[in-house]
Amino acid sequence: MTTVSVEEQESIRQSARAFLREHAPVSHFRALRDTKDPLGFSLDLWIDMAKLGFPGLAVPEAWGGAGLGYAELGIVAEELGRNLVPTPLLANVLGAGAVLLAGTDALRNEVLPGVCTGERVIGLAGDEGMRFAPYEVATRAEKRGAGFVLHGEKSFVLDGYVAGSFVVVTRTSGSAGERDGLTLLHALADDPGVTTTTLEVVDSRSVAKVRFDGVPVEERDIVGTVGRGAEVLDRVLDCGTAVLSAEMLGGMQETLDRTLAYLKTRKQFGVLIGSFQALKHRAAWMFCEVELTRSLVAEALRAVDAGRADARELVSAAKAKATETYRLVTDEAVQMHGGIGVTDEVDVGLYMKRARVAGETLGNAGYHRDAFAKARGY
Repeated sequence: MTTVSVEEQESIRQSARAFLREHAPVSHFRALRDTKDPLGFSLDLWIDMAKLGFPGLAVPEAWGGAGLGYAELGIVAEELGRNLVPTPLLANVLGAGAVLLAGTDALRNEVLPGVCTGERVIGLAGDEGMRFAPYEVATRAEKRGAGFVLHGEKSFVLDGYVAGSFVVVTRTSGSAGERDGLTLLHALADDPGVTTTTLEVVDSRSVAKVRFDGVPVEERDIVGTVGRGAEVLDRVLDCGTAVLSAEMLGGMQETLDRTLAYLKTRKQFGVLIGSFQALKHRAAWMFCEVELTRSLVAEALRAVDAGRADARELVSAAKAKATETYRLVTDEAVQMHGGIGVTDEVDVGLYMKRARVAGETLGNAGYHRDAFAKARGY
């Protein structure tokens, strides 16, 4: 991984911010939502982002990436969050991340270059229930020759409707809920045994339910060690959760900025409402919580890049805090905007919906508080 200076990181931020403000403001998201775009994101825009290197930032140069780290990818995610830009970035962090960590050389050569050019999306098919529970896996992988055959259904696959393939979390031994016995397998989306159903969630983005009925998987498509897939899964989920937390940080910061601007222009009884002491206190509270979240997210991303022993607990701390703060800031923003805040005319409601969905994705605040406590021995 290439060492990046603070100045270079700021250059990445400014480049991403300028591009997204020009080509993907919130009105871009509104247009996708209102036209019910079947992809849920603009493929042309995603290809343009790939030309700037966004999807390949954390992929080594050998496969067409920039060879940077998740700290730099988090910067891009933060700017995407500011503008509510729907992209398959997080899906690729999870799916392609697993291939990068533990895939065979043949699989890496097949998948990673296309991810870097924006031409390929690879999802992680893990969740099977209503809540995030990475080890609650009942999808079976039955041994057949040197490979496997898949049977099962996944309930919440990010960008699964557009993925060209999936890294599927399966069980080759043990029972649902056990960490041991998981195996990660790469399966193509166009296999006759794969059925994908698109599901729209409250933030107007789409996820997929994916069913695997007798899907064959070759030996070359085994990602990691049979029965020890949790070792790879845990690391991939840490990376994805840290990047998602960065996206949430961008959303809460933009919501705060818009709310402060509104307080400085909206008058009530002939007085700017920003002059009201109670609203000043609430705005200051929001600011402090966002800054605390920023520090946690930055440290979590650095810990993931460095492979530190405390990376898992820092990621959980960051996600728990990001979930709570994003919800706080969007709730306060709607309150401070008054009646218009609950209408579709004002963008703060869109950030509120995104806060709810992102907060549940890859584990909510309760899940990560519990994970943090367990990591600390409680």
